[in-house]
Amino acid sequence: MANPAVVSEAVCMCSFGLAPAVIEVPPTANVMIQGRPAATIMNFAIDNIPTFDMCSTLSNPEVAAATAAKLGVMTPMPCVPVLAPWVPMSTTLIGGQPALVAGSTCLCAYGGVIEITVPGTAGVLL
Repeated sequence: MANPAVVSEAVCMCSFGLAPAVIEVPPTANVMIQGRPAATIMNFAIDNIPTFDMCSTLSNPEVAAATAAKLGVMTPMPCVPVLAPWVPMSTTLIGGQPALVAGSTCLCAYGGVIEITVPGTAGVLL
């Protein structure tokens, strides 16, 4: 079953983040959908998804240290995501990589699950 394509300026959210993040996709593959660069499963780096504002998981060493310093009171800290490639993959390739589609998720090393909330395209299914 096809899902909407994800493009630059799509929105995603982390299960431990405070705010949504905008996905930035450089136009390196020269594939544009509705005037914006198309994303692939490899658009997961800090350049693509810079932050979800604040992180609230004790798996994050910064959050654990701040929470311990406040005697166990949860103390969110600035989010610096450590992400893995997106899954599931589309069968459509962009620049030799599977296209990123709505419904895909990626994981943060600290346990967060990142999901596409707004793919940025209307009616373009891959």
